[in-house]
Amino acid sequence: MAASTSRTIEVTVLSGEDLRMDRKPIKKNSFVVVRTENGDFRSTETDKEGSSFPIWKEKLVLDLPAHARALTLEVHCKTSSGSKVVGTAMVPVSDFVGGYVPESYLHFLSYRLRDRRGEKNGIINISVRMKVHGGGEYGCSSSCSVAAAASETIGVPVGETGFGGGFVTGVPVWCAYPSRHF
Repeated sequence: MAASTSRTIEVTVLSGEDLRMDRKPIKKNSFVVVRTENGDFRSTETDKEGSSFPIWKEKLVLDLPAHARALTLEVHCKTSSGSKVVGTAMVPVSDFVGGYVPESYLHFLSYRLRDRRGEKNGIINISVRMKVHGGGEYGCSSSCSVAAAASETIGVPVGETGFGGGFVTGVPVWCAYPSRHF
């Protein structure tokens, strides 16, 4: 795929919490499938060791279409009759793309899983990072331009120049009650 139509993301599937199948806690024999809207998917290895909750800590690299709105996370459990989906979560792309952070920022996220009936069935913990191609480690997010980032620094200088110094950037905050003064 061309760089203009897709981006590369790294999804690290960390762990699951309170996963259940037939009302019994799932402690092992589970794995996670991460899917993008273009049909690209990756799967973790099966957590065979078991503990009080599944731990995968596995990095999956996928192509994310530029128009994608969400990723799908599916937690599966291997049983004697095959693999069953324990729960699914939709991850909005807006949770890790855009905003006021560098594109390569590492986002730690947790999502509620729902079973096939729509009932709550645990939580999945992940981290997501966009892979920046050719622009160094700090590419711009979709809310700023590459030219502006390269030519100037926006913010208030803080600390001494050269050692421990930097810039502080403000983030706009809107108040729901504009008539109140704080």
